[in-house]
Amino acid sequence: MALIQFEKDNGLAIVRLNRPEKRNAMSFALLQELIHVAQKIKKDRSIRCVILTGEAQVFSAGIDLKDLNDPKNMAYAAWELIKPGQSLFQKAFLIWQELPVPVIAAIEGFCFGAGMQLALAADIRIAHPKTQMSIMESRWGLVPDMGLSQSLKGLIPIDLAKELTLTARVFDATYAHQIGLVTHVDEQPLDKAISLAQEMQQRSPDALLAVKRVLDAMQHQPSKSLRLEKIWQLKLLLGKNSKLARRKDKAPTTEFLSRQFK
Repeated sequence: MALIQFEKDNGLAIVRLNRPEKRNAMSFALLQELIHVAQKIKKDRSIRCVILTGEAQVFSAGIDLKDLNDPKNMAYAAWELIKPGQSLFQKAFLIWQELPVPVIAAIEGFCFGAGMQLALAADIRIAHPKTQMSIMESRWGLVPDMGLSQSLKGLIPIDLAKELTLTARVFDATYAHQIGLVTHVDEQPLDKAISLAQEMQQRSPDALLAVKRVLDAMQHQPSKSLRLEKIWQLKLLLGKNSKLARRKDKAPTTEFLSRQFK
């Protein structure tokens, strides 16, 4: 059985974690598959938006502790933590931030630990109100090491981030929305995500890329954000999809070309 279900339709890619018998807990193999699928999406310029979700109405219950505690994996995990650059555990999540398309997480059931870190790597999070969420690593005597220090930055105040991480407290999506961890709460999160993706797909794919890059720089590289505004605007003005966007404003049936830029 495939660890991830991937489907693409008319520019929208839906990526489903597919370990329902484990509540979509993340094994080492699943982490590697997340990277593989994201790399495939990155190369496909026809994809305009991505939705991350989980099979069987569960996003992810976190890391697969049985897999993590397997002696066969200990040496591999140790190497990933000491080698230069991003570890497997970081890349599997941060790669979704780096994609040249918007990424929406549609969340139900459980969103714990590694599941939370994957959701935070999305650009937008839509959760069922009864979703149970937690930055759970300290419960297992661990620290979040899957890019949380980058993906959580700026979403909530640092003191609240520390409180939730230090306590490993479980909270629902309504509370997560109140504090800014979740963008929208909806009884049908996947349907809401598809509707939002379709709205985005009415815009130039190059403009979607540029907006994501500029706003991410505003968050993580503020000294570069003004320069990136100018660079991306020049690229867009010289590109073909910008002209098509202005035509589409008057003729809604106008179709965009595939994304020109990376």
